[in-house]
Amino acid sequence: MNTTVKATTSPIVITPAELLAHWQGHRDLTRRVIEAFPEEQLYTYSLGGMRPFGEMVQELLAIAAPGTKQIAGEPAEELNEHLEQAKTKAGMLALWDESTEELNRYWAQIPEERFRERILAFGQYEGTVWSTILYFIDNEIHHRGQGYVYLRTLGIEPPQFWDR
Repeated sequence: MNTTVKATTSPIVITPAELLAHWQGHRDLTRRVIEAFPEEQLYTYSLGGMRPFGEMVQELLAIAAPGTKQIAGEPAEELNEHLEQAKTKAGMLALWDESTEELNRYWAQIPEERFRERILAFGQYEGTVWSTILYFIDNEIHHRGQGYVYLRTLGIEPPQFWDR
């Protein structure tokens, strides 16, 4: 009986393409939460000391495409969470769509072996590429959940979370 396990550097559970599709499913759902949010409440409504949802979305925009750009090999950018174009819902949605296209473009440039390398994201946050990407996704889910709470307290039914 052979009990030797051969080490591999290839993905065992999920491929890079599947991870991107998973992330884009979350991004599509987050976009629908932005669409559902009343524009006049984007930067004014908050609960329990949480930031307004518009500020949270600006953070997500500052992370996804710029972070993926760095992972693809471009120089690290400083986090910029103050995006003038995102001051309106239409501007925010336009930036979201541009960010999605950039994410796809840079993702295609990431070699498979890069996912196991170490990175200092935005020149500040150390980890492996794959753990950094999972943080980007987890952070989006976290802020979208806060958006769900806001929508419900505003009397608005949020999109179904499983409909990605």
